[in-house]
Amino acid sequence: MTSSSHAPEGGSQLLVGGKLTPGGNGVFPTANPATGEILGYAADADSSDMDTAVAAARTAFDTTDWSREHGFRATCLRQLRDALRGHLEELRDITIAEAGAPRMLTSGPQLEGPIGDLGWFADLAENYSWETDLGVAAPMGIKSARRMRREPIGVVGAITPWNFPHQINFAKLGPALAAGTTVVLKPAPDTPWCAAFVGRIIAEETDIPAGVVNIVTSGDHALGAQLVTDPRVDMISFTGSTQTGRAVMASAAASLKKVFLELGGKSAFIVLDDADLSAAVSYAAFGVCVHAGQGCAISTRLLVPRARYEQAVEIAARTLSGIRPGDPNKPGTVCGPVISERQLARVERYLDLARAAGGTIVTGGKRPEQLTSGWFIEPTLIAGLPNSSVVAQEEIFGPVLVVIPHDGDDDAVRLANDSPYGLSGSVWGSDPERLRRVAEGVRTGTLSVNGGIWYSADAPFGGYKQSGIGREMGVAGFEEYTETKLIATGC
Repeated sequence: MTSSSHAPEGGSQLLVGGKLTPGGNGVFPTANPATGEILGYAADADSSDMDTAVAAARTAFDTTDWSREHGFRATCLRQLRDALRGHLEELRDITIAEAGAPRMLTSGPQLEGPIGDLGWFADLAENYSWETDLGVAAPMGIKSARRMRREPIGVVGAITPWNFPHQINFAKLGPALAAGTTVVLKPAPDTPWCAAFVGRIIAEETDIPAGVVNIVTSGDHALGAQLVTDPRVDMISFTGSTQTGRAVMASAAASLKKVFLELGGKSAFIVLDDADLSAAVSYAAFGVCVHAGQGCAISTRLLVPRARYEQAVEIAARTLSGIRPGDPNKPGTVCGPVISERQLARVERYLDLARAAGGTIVTGGKRPEQLTSGWFIEPTLIAGLPNSSVVAQEEIFGPVLVVIPHDGDDDAVRLANDSPYGLSGSVWGSDPERLRRVAEGVRTGTLSVNGGIWYSADAPFGGYKQSGIGREMGVAGFEEYTETKLIATGC
């Protein structure tokens, strides 16, 4: 198998206070999940590096005009977008090699799409209505002219995962910088080069002032906890597992800092009895294979009419068995590797749980025989388990689909909502009124109807229940990085 292993030009360094620096702990390895081989090494920050980064962000926010110069911020975001586009092929190679992202996805949500979204946030910085006139009122008999202002929240600690590194990093940097905050970004240890490359571009090819963006790579997952507890940080923007999100929220409580959480999901794909069963089930099965199922919003529970359950299982199995995992560098690959040996073991552990609970592995369920290196698992279909089973309730983060029968629209909605999560989902059918009722009944932050795509820069994304708090992207996501101030002037 061949897969790109180009190291970032100039090596991997931290970006702290406007300077590219080595890590206090030296370096740590980053691996190619398609081969299992070490790609190279990234700067490994220590506690002192993180402390310096927070101090730089605090100084940049408190002592410069960054928070007040909306037009300048827009210019800097466009500079960053354009500079990244100038290095697109280098970034593409790094993303495929380090994240195991299929090449086909880098022209969309894994790279080019998120870079383009920076321009939308630049436009928002210029055009947003920062003040609202609330008119004159006379509370307690005192005539007052009132205006409401939006102001940047301050220093943001951004902690991001590995599955869609550019999309999630830019979904935080874009609105945070547009709003006028300063940022310390702590990316996942699995994809440090993706973030470090962006840090070099910021330092060398944009006018973003020193300290406004700090990028701190580290092999230590726990270093992000330092951001959460530091009183100089005003907000934590975290994307990751629900378990870690709970810990972030608990730690942030000590300083009562604002927390945005985009967490896990176990989304349901509802097929109504008037849907084109073949089209709907095939679409659902294909979806769990994209990037090896490593997406929090992917629908991994397939709810089908009980009378057509066996037929749905056959269609899903046929679709999944036709999608073979392969080299993410090849243009036709949809299902690449999972990110690590640890993640592969996690997926296999859930398959063992499915077998132990009496489920049937209809297709897949093992490492591909033709791939002797790397961290691959065959697209897998599980049948014969109830919605209450562990594999139907917990997030697996692999190309695994569980098929569950339902007894009509109301039962489908009940099953979809019978989950600790509420991030996304899908519903397919023919009757617009039935589709509307079902879509409104499912308690999730986003929902696709008949294949509709809900994700874009201008659309808010986030979840209900244990899928998170707040919204990312869109105006709502931008406003997460602001505070509301009301000013009343006697008149």
